[in-house]
Amino acid sequence: MAKGYWIAHVDVQDAEQYRNYIEANAAPFKAFGARFLVRNGDCQCREGAVRERQVVLEFPTYQSAIDCYDSQEYQKARKLRNDAAWADLVIVEGYDHDQE
Repeated sequence: MAKGYWIAHVDVQDAEQYRNYIEANAAPFKAFGARFLVRNGDCQCREGAVRERQVVLEFPTYQSAIDCYDSQEYQKARKLRNDAAWADLVIVEGYDHDQE
């Protein structure tokens, strides 16, 4: 079964409020098995536009990635982020090598 990924690009306007979002998202991320692969490291934009922060989370399955986003607990955290930052977020199904 293919893993699921959140790929987010974020511009933070209120760092203190954004820290509240980070604290609030920890519980749903843990509950749905999320693991950070990228969390705002150095980056180079080679094409197009980019926001200041890049984040990639891996979930055990594509469905768990969707379920985490849709969960009440994450939606509460998301409201904190909406007051602190602009974000673009996609949920992507990973490539399943076992299906070849």
